[in-house]
Amino acid sequence: MRLLRPGAVTQAERTDEPRQGFYAGRMGFFRQTAWHIILGGLSVCFALPLLWMLSSALKENQEIFRIPVQWFPETFLWGNFIEVLNYPGYPFFLFFRNSMFYAGMVTVGTVLSCSLVGYGFARLRFPGRGFLFSLTLATMMVPYIVTFIPTFLLFKNLGVLGTYIPLIAPAFFAEAFFIFMMRQFFRGVPRELDDAARVDGAGEFRIFWQIMLPLVKPALVVMAVFTFVWTWHDFFRPLIYLNDPDQFPLSLGLFSFRGRRLTEWHLMMAAATLMTAPLVILFAVAQKYFVRGMRMFGIKG
Repeated sequence: MRLLRPGAVTQAERTDEPRQGFYAGRMGFFRQTAWHIILGGLSVCFALPLLWMLSSALKENQEIFRIPVQWFPETFLWGNFIEVLNYPGYPFFLFFRNSMFYAGMVTVGTVLSCSLVGYGFARLRFPGRGFLFSLTLATMMVPYIVTFIPTFLLFKNLGVLGTYIPLIAPAFFAEAFFIFMMRQFFRGVPRELDDAARVDGAGEFRIFWQIMLPLVKPALVVMAVFTFVWTWHDFFRPLIYLNDPDQFPLSLGLFSFRGRRLTEWHLMMAAATLMTAPLVILFAVAQKYFVRGMRMFGIKG
């Protein structure tokens, strides 16, 4: 019997290695294919309401409720969008401008305030930092409806109801979730950069503005996109704080359009499509940084 030295590989093991690699490769291929099929199916499920909205926006009103369901219109009525834009009593462009102002200001306030507070918790050392950060995270456990009435009374006593101040001002005082997110990103930046900048005479704000913010640009894009989308769809707060129809954003404008044109669902779907289009364009423009930021947040979180 031939003795093998330690660590030697027999001929049978050499033969099994390619076979095992072949089977492992095939299993990996089938696993990836299965995941792609599952994710593709979920994507179709999420896309169906949007496709139905777009299809309904290009139909006549009676076609929408036809049975069996008709996914594609017999005639593409692009004039529905023109009718919505020019319909008397429904100033779409005014509502659109109000939504851009509202969502844009809230996004700017959230990005500035949350990045500043997150930087402070991540990079500055001061007494009680851990306690204050825990207290900040604890505010995420409080439902919004609990703080809504005291906040409403505060703005009422300040005499700013009927303006955009109650809608925009809270964004400049930071949001707990985005503070946590920005803190995680800032903690991932090497501290040697801070020390080198201080040696060169840079102040704290200059380090934050010129060194740190460019390094966490994907996080800023993620925060900006989420904030813009949430604010763009916000219905409850404008309904409570705004009284003048000329101040309504698109969310309230679409509701008022439904009240006047209850039976003409094709025009309402056209208005909803026009309201959704800016968000699709925003994500298409920011997709590169958004995906990178979400991936980095998943690793750092």
